[in-house]
Amino acid sequence: MSIARTIRERRSIRAFNRTPVPQDLVLQLLNDAVWAPNHGLREPWRFIYVGSAEGREKLATLTLEASAHLKRVKLLPSKLKEVMRKKLAEIPANLIVVMTEDKNEHKRDEDFAAVCCLMQNMQLLGWEQKLGMIWSTVDFIRSPVFRSGMGIREGERIVGILHMGFFDKIPKPKTRTPAEAKLVVW
Repeated sequence: MSIARTIRERRSIRAFNRTPVPQDLVLQLLNDAVWAPNHGLREPWRFIYVGSAEGREKLATLTLEASAHLKRVKLLPSKLKEVMRKKLAEIPANLIVVMTEDKNEHKRDEDFAAVCCLMQNMQLLGWEQKLGMIWSTVDFIRSPVFRSGMGIREGERIVGILHMGFFDKIPKPKTRTPAEAKLVVW
């Protein structure tokens, strides 16, 4: 598959089937994804992989606790919270992508861009393997409850979570604005 075709055909996948995601596959994809451009080869990333049933249960519970801490879930009936927890625990695999935050703002911006490139690489590489992903940046990732529970250290930032799994249905693409409509030529 050509790079252009992969870019155009990749979709964010929200509905995964129950096929387990092998940790070896995720590691293989990461070993290619880390070739993302990054200034000074600082490689400002690290990863937390959650793929076991026990780990997914813990992550789902932590997610709800962190959301409650942010007052997003507190008011929901406990039955609905349980449905949400179960749905989160059913996501076959999760990759939490963590970035070291440089004290220098310019370097921090460069590093954030590099981590974003890595995450896009990961999604494209996964797509080639029929592994779907959605990049989540929901606000609970900034919660002290979530950060502490995931072992995020001082001076680190969670850039996002890649929820991943194999899928049965590809969503229809949404239209994109042609580049010509947004291009300014000097």
